[in-house]
Amino acid sequence: MTNPFTAHPASVGETYGEHFAFALGFGARMTLGGLAAMVHAVFPFAFITTASGTLDELNALRNRTRLGKKA
Repeated sequence: MTNPFTAHPASVGETYGEHFAFALGFGARMTLGGLAAMVHAVFPFAFITTASGTLDELNALRNRTRLGKKA
């Protein structure tokens, strides 16, 4: 029987701990970018480029890890 805690991390070439750290950091950055976007919705003068910049950074990070070049 496949271990659900290690199957996916192994499929992307990571240990459980490596995947945990990457996913947790990625999710935290997504959350902060999303919060910045919500504040920007109410106060358009605040966080003008934060959400789009965060998205660009996360896409670049994800693309680097897909190519096997961890940041």
